[in-house]
Amino acid sequence: MPTSATTSQRISRNGVDGNKRVGLQLERFTSQHTNPDVLVVGAGPAGSVIARELARRGVSVLLVDKAVFPRSKVCGCCLNGAALAALAAIGLGDLARQCGAVPLRSVRLASGKTSAEVALPSGVALSRETFDSALIREAVAAGVTFLPGVRANGGDFFGGPVTGPGDDHQVELDHGGQSVTVSARVVVLATGLAGSAGNALQSPGSRLGAGVVVPAGVVPAFFSRGTIFMATGRGGYVGLVRVEDDRLDVAAAFDPEFVRASGGLGRAAETILAQTGWPLVPRLAALGWKGTPALTRRPAVLAARGVFAVGDAAGYVEPFTGEGMAWAIASAAALAPIARRAVVGWDDGLAREWAQTHIRQVRRRQRVCRVAAWILRSPRLARLAVQSLALLPCLSRPVVAALNRAPALSHEPFA
Repeated sequence: MPTSATTSQRISRNGVDGNKRVGLQLERFTSQHTNPDVLVVGAGPAGSVIARELARRGVSVLLVDKAVFPRSKVCGCCLNGAALAALAAIGLGDLARQCGAVPLRSVRLASGKTSAEVALPSGVALSRETFDSALIREAVAAGVTFLPGVRANGGDFFGGPVTGPGDDHQVELDHGGQSVTVSARVVVLATGLAGSAGNALQSPGSRLGAGVVVPAGVVPAFFSRGTIFMATGRGGYVGLVRVEDDRLDVAAAFDPEFVRASGGLGRAAETILAQTGWPLVPRLAALGWKGTPALTRRPAVLAARGVFAVGDAAGYVEPFTGEGMAWAIASAAALAPIARRAVVGWDDGLAREWAQTHIRQVRRRQRVCRVAAWILRSPRLARLAVQSLALLPCLSRPVVAALNRAPALSHEPFA
């Protein structure tokens, strides 16, 4: 498959010229009848990592995303120790530092006026605009063709018929009304929370995600670099952290009823922050808040006949200090050798292998976050937990160690 690192990098930085180049590249697919071995839909961390890992294994990969990059995304701006270890395992251990990431030293928890500080062994804060673009550049450098601003329409990937030659999937790519159809041996869905909705079972009582980025010039000095601030209250919690350019990333999880009663996402955040006594961020509720679908969900199917779900599309639990990014990176790296074998020929055993691998790499690690989310749903338990940590900070050590434990990734030799 023809690739161009320079062109793809320009696409990720320039929406106007990039759109023109995307159109030209779509025409190239039609004129040259070029089809990828693997189509990866979604260029977040999971999509970019598996695209890169497959390309490093000699697989031709087309990576598409409906967004034009760089694009703002407020969730997932923290990388914990497990995420950094996963990056190191795939040869990107220095990427966060090169991007100017802010080292994280601690988490400050608050429930009402009670607060506690928990030390972190490692971790960094880095905006998604910077991190996602860096991962895409690494994928392109490995030989991936990247097309932003492109929607992929394959119908029900897990339930629809395979219409291409052999076991290939026919997928329509649309860019500004221009459409072409590509044929791929394997499709990887890294489409995030929204993309998993048709294949996911929402957990009862699941909270909504919400977030906003506050300009650096108006952030109170109280919210210092190197610390994750987390305020809990009845109806949800709010996390705040400074990223590399000193903006304040605010990410929250709320009960839908609480958001309605508060008068919106921003008002809900202000209500919880006001209960802690921390300085209020000026005009926080008036900023451009973004919401997500229900956070906690589990797909009914992870893989079927040449299609794999990875990252948030493969299931999600509320994270707290960068766990979600660790799950995405580690699971994408773990899927790569399985997807590579699927390119050679599909076998139903590959679906079972991916389900078992995902349980080992992600679902078992999510247990700690499930328990933490359960505790935070009860103001009484949350207050008791914060009070206990204030008196005995050492109580946090086993939990912090479990969340930051390096993933065990396979070192399958490359072709």
